[in-house]
Amino acid sequence: MDVLVTVVLVIVVALVFDFTNGFHDTANAMATSVATGALKPRTAVLISAVLNLVGAFLSTEVAKTVSQGIIREGQDGIHISPTMIFAGLVGAVLWNLGTWYFGLPSSSTHALFGGLIGASIIGAGLNSVDWATVVSKVVLPALLSPVIAGVIALVATFFAYRLTKNATTHGAATGFRHGQTISASLVSLAHGTNDAQKTMGVITLTLIAAGYQGAGTGPALWVILACGLAIALGTYMGGWRIMQTVGKKISDVQSPQGFAAETSSAATILVSSHLGFALSTTHVTSGSVVGSGLGKKLADVHWGVVGKIVIAWVITLPSAAIVGGLATWLASTSTIGLVVVALLALAGGLTFFVLARRKPISAADVHEGTTEREPVAAGN
Repeated sequence: MDVLVTVVLVIVVALVFDFTNGFHDTANAMATSVATGALKPRTAVLISAVLNLVGAFLSTEVAKTVSQGIIREGQDGIHISPTMIFAGLVGAVLWNLGTWYFGLPSSSTHALFGGLIGASIIGAGLNSVDWATVVSKVVLPALLSPVIAGVIALVATFFAYRLTKNATTHGAATGFRHGQTISASLVSLAHGTNDAQKTMGVITLTLIAAGYQGAGTGPALWVILACGLAIALGTYMGGWRIMQTVGKKISDVQSPQGFAAETSSAATILVSSHLGFALSTTHVTSGSVVGSGLGKKLADVHWGVVGKIVIAWVITLPSAAIVGGLATWLASTSTIGLVVVALLALAGGLTFFVLARRKPISAADVHEGTTEREPVAAGN
């Protein structure tokens, strides 16, 4: 009975993480479209929510990476318990909420993996983590994906402006705005194929660790549906704080840049999902926006903001790992310890929401000022 209660608690917290992942990462798909006026904020998040749900059903390769690759399996079964997974999720959720409050597009993926790795190390030792898989399918994609997406976006932006140099300003801008509707939708679909699966993998890992599911099996249909709905609902909530940062503060994004950034992001994420790479869609989209800024003028990037984002990227995994490790240490002592961790996590989450209500950022704030930049110049 104790194991069942813990498993249920893990599933609930995992879905909460999935929900925070949704509103934390809405900006990945829709920030540039909203910033250029291609889509109204509420329309954008509705489209993104629906396509995130659809994307959750298209692949399970990333889910298998999480459930079968990160944590080792030994002769006596998987080297992690539901209690450790719960503690790791606590670290991921609190990091997501903290970076959301400050408007930093940090990686939900690395927050999740950091929490799980920290919990595994404290609860089961260093050998419980498959470090080769962590390096090949988490660390290397984290380093390469924003660079690849940025280079693609830079080249695409450069050619977009070159090809429309002699076109009418209004006609070029309108065409790129229509194109952004499609490209932003592709990013949302890609986000569902990658990020929703990470929570599927965590729930599947928990069921395997508790003996309710066989080792080496993928996520059940109800797990896919629950995770798809959770991330879709979170996406629809907006995540306006981070959307404001990605859409307005990294670069003064215009329609050709937004189209190039979204297209390069979608291509990078979809290929990675097919290969089972659990990359950070936040890293990819932020890299694309930087690339699109460089492609326009070789100077249209706010490097101070980019520096803060990079710092958040670097400290995300170790910070979540520390919280996950401390939570494991306390939760593993007794049932009382588990309850204390749950209460502390609840208190921490509520604190961020209360602070956010004191300094709210709404869809109107994200959309404010877009009309002043219209129409968008097609020339360089």
